[in-house]
Amino acid sequence: MADTALHATPVTTEARSVRLALSSVVLALTAVLLLAPLAVVFAEALRAGPLASLQAIGQPDALAAIRLTLLVAAIALPLNAAAGLAAAWAIAKFDFRGKALLITLIDVPFSVSPVVAGLALVLLYGSGGVLGDWLKAHDLKIVFALPGLVLATLFITFPFVARELIPVMAEQSRAEEEAALTLGASGWRMLRTVTLPNVRWALLYGVLLCNARAMGEFGAVAVISGKIRGQTTTMPILIEMLYNEYLSTAAFSMAALLATLALVTLALKSFLEWRHADLLAATRRH
Repeated sequence: MADTALHATPVTTEARSVRLALSSVVLALTAVLLLAPLAVVFAEALRAGPLASLQAIGQPDALAAIRLTLLVAAIALPLNAAAGLAAAWAIAKFDFRGKALLITLIDVPFSVSPVVAGLALVLLYGSGGVLGDWLKAHDLKIVFALPGLVLATLFITFPFVARELIPVMAEQSRAEEEAALTLGASGWRMLRTVTLPNVRWALLYGVLLCNARAMGEFGAVAVISGKIRGQTTTMPILIEMLYNEYLSTAAFSMAALLATLALVTLALKSFLEWRHADLLAATRRH
């Protein structure tokens, strides 16, 4: 009886009318700020008909942008996963001088404008940059090429995996890892058989967020790409170029495709939250 009374107790003491009003405001804001823009994008993409939309996506420049976007994400994701896992392991499992500084540095991409990040990469790797002469002497091209796009994406998305893993690893007991070491397991084997299974869902969750951000990144990539059509234009960049050229059907068709990819990522994220809520509760970042 006591448990029943406890569960029946409301979590707030506000009147029902207040709760309904607040819920209505939240739903209205969600509809206006999130659902309405997405609906407009898909409506504009299909205004000239599905065939016209498919033809726009099938153009050579559009296909090149789609391939480049997926390629950049495919390269950046495993690198970010490895770097984020290493950073989270070091921060959560070891005490060392400069630990607080490392945590602060991981959050730098959250506070620095993507445009500033792209400009910094150009000043570092461009022809007149700090490393420009050395790169030119060794016939290495970073700016206006695929490596620059990957570097810009890595910078922007670096915090996502690490920030999802750090709380999970910090809350886990070291007993299992210490037991594995006592039994003679190497560091690599301990990571593979003990640590990774315990954080696998948080790692996947971070990778999904990283993937969504990587495919949608515009600012940093736009600066370092040079916007060379068919070569260094990712989907967000091509969308802007098509819109500025008044090719509305093509622009909104690409935008609808990019939004669909984001919605698929969101669906996977929601599935993880529902299926493994107990493992992900400590690492949620909305």
